[in-house]
Amino acid sequence: MSFFISDAFAEGAAAAGAAQPGSGLAGMLPLLLIFVLFYFMLIRPQAKRAKEHKNMVAALAKGDEVVTNGGLLGRVTEVGESFLTLKIADGVEVKVQKQSISALVPKGTMKSE
Repeated sequence: MSFFISDAFAEGAAAAGAAQPGSGLAGMLPLLLIFVLFYFMLIRPQAKRAKEHKNMVAALAKGDEVVTNGGLLGRVTEVGESFLTLKIADGVEVKVQKQSISALVPKGTMKSE
């Protein structure tokens, strides 16, 4: 019967309690690898996009044509500290937060008046 089922032998008490050397590092390696992967695939690109958006918002000036997060296309007529005024049509101006600007579009995108 020992041909199909291997015999189980008890290990000595001294061998059972001893920890294997280097097992702590081997256990931490997958966790560190996952963290590095998350950093390069998620955290770093998101921080780069946030920095680019912050620089774009800081550089907004009168006459720039922008698109808001809500999809409004307008020309900047007044720039304040945290708000700006967009002219979206003849006689129609709206005040929006600077942070709600999603993109700066090339001049001439809006039809001229």
